Amino acid sequence: MLNQEMVFETLADHGVTWFAGVPDSYLNGFCNYALAHCGDRNVITANEGNAIALAAGHYFASREIPLVYMQNSGEGNTINPLASLVDKNVYAVPMLLLIGWRGQGNTEPNHPQHKLQGEITTGLLELMHIPYSVLTDSDEEFEEVIENAVKYCAKYRQPYGLVAPKGVMADPDKPNNVDDTYPMSREETIEIILDHMPANTIYSATTGRATRELFFLREKRNETKAHDFLNVGSMGHASSVAMGIALEKPDRSVVVLDGDSAAIMHMGALTMVSKMNVPNFLHVVLNNGAHESVGGQPSAGHLLNFTAIAEACGYRTVGHPVTTEEELIEALNELKNCGHAGFIDCRIHKGLSRKLPPIVFDHRAAIDALIDDLNK
Repeated sequence: MLNQEMVFETLADHGVTWFAGVPDSYLNGFCNYALAHCGDRNVITANEGNAIALAAGHYFASREIPLVYMQNSGEGNTINPLASLVDKNVYAVPMLLLIGWRGQGNTEPNHPQHKLQGEITTGLLELMHIPYSVLTDSDEEFEEVIENAVKYCAKYRQPYGLVAPKGVMADPDKPNNVDDTYPMSREETIEIILDHMPANTIYSATTGRATRELFFLREKRNETKAHDFLNVGSMGHASSVAMGIALEKPDRSVVVLDGDSAAIMHMGALTMVSKMNVPNFLHVVLNNGAHESVGGQPSAGHLLNFTAIAEACGYRTVGHPVTTEEELIEALNELKNCGHAGFIDCRIHKGLSRKLPPIVFDHRAAIDALIDDLNK
């Protein structure tokens, strides 16, 4: 991994001292250093497009070149603002784009959700006429790359990409930071939900730890995985997939095991229940206030009144977040047959309750099993 103190000193030497983006495990060294040292000049955003627009506003107000960081899976969220706001033919906004390159070559053989994204990472930059450099684990080369990148940004008022392969900006050891903010863990919460919903309930688990914990809970409990959709990619879209199922199968309960960061990323999806009749749909946000899967950086999850937001969008709620097993069971019993889409903000603590290996499974076989189950 590059020396992160050197990274930030080099950026500062070239006038880059403001950062925004969505944390990535391939960039956890960078993200955690920014979190520890940059204060309010580091903004963890709702999604990557949000970060591009914030960076544009920062440039307009300061004339300083900002840096936006992201996993390559978030490039899609940036295309609209990069092409129609930042582009030289529109408002000509210079910025550095630091992109974690998941799926490069064969670096993620067990995670096919990164394969195509890895193949097109640099191609998307080329399509948008954004020059880039692939970073290496060399402090000297980094200094040269940044000098050239900032000169390009300043001269042409355009973005420049910094593509970071595995190991360049990340510490391979991610700590399991368990806190005691709330009594329940994510895994305990998921198991309580499994215990108190009908046996044939369909579950849509969000990107990250929720998919992993549901997967291994099914094995621990000797239960079928044919009722589960594991949203291993496309962060923020687990609830929309679930709603599509719930609309088509009104006789089946459908539960979203969402994350606070994922729900925030595409919060507009919450508004869909205002115009859809989905009484079999229960949206549970496993809210630990963190981007846990990529390093534990804070989200806005514990700062938001998710319950009020959900009620305003048309969900039925119990009127408050739930924080204990007893409160969760009471909420499940009240909402699962209430005649409307239900929503639970379940406050949990950070950290894994037990050591779990990465998920390795046949994605096509898993989705075909769910399709078969839904179409019996």
